[in-house]
Parts: sequence; structure tokens; C-alpha cells
Amino acid sequence: MRFGEFVREARIQKGMTLKEFCRILEMDVSNWSKIERGKLQPPKSRVVLKKIAEALDFDERSDNRQTLFDLAAVSFIPADLLDDGMIIQKLPIFFRTMRGEKPSSEDLKELIKKIRES
Repeated sequence: MRFGEFVREARIQKGMTLKEFCRILEMDVSNWSKIERGKLQPPKSRVVLKKIAEALDFDERSDNRQTLFDLAAVSFIPADLLDDGMIIQKLPIFFRTMRGEKPSSEDLKELIKKIRES
């Protein structure tokens, strides 16, 4: 699942309209709609991501909150490294495993290589 899909599903499950959600976030409805549809990248700012998590009532330590941040991070990995959709699905699990320690670029490339070979 991609960032926009995840947020859209959580927003709808909460019973929140797109306009209401954007009003809370102080964001343009048109631009946010493009994010939900995968036409624009998700926000990079941790402040904005925290605001999104709060609007969706994701607790500080919840899996949903971590997934929100993980999916935002995955969306900024170069597309040529993610040409296989299965890799995208596995990265949030990897991020949770490595939470305490940021992997180096080389570590991440090695992980992607191993995932592709499996």
C-alpha cells in the first residue's frame, strides 16, 4: 500500500471528508487529493506528518502512526530501486526492525539486492 492510499482509507474510516481533513491540516484540497491518488509525493516534514497522524487519531506508539511515517519515507526512495512492487511492501517491516538505527545507503542497497534475489 502507498502513503496516499493509506491516509485516504484511514480518513474515510474515521468518517472525515477530504475538505474537513484539509481544513484541519491547513492544506489545499486539490493538492492533497493528488497526494492521496499518488500524483504528488507525500510531505517530507515530520511536523506535517505528525499533524496528519493527530488528525487521524493515531496514538504516539501505534502501528498506524509508524506505518504513516514509513510509507512517507518509502515514497522518497528512487523508483529504479523499487521497480518490484514486492520491495515496497517489505520496506515498512524493515524500517520497524531497524527503528533504533538508521541504515546506511549501502546497507539499504544490499537489502534491496537480497530481497530481489529471494
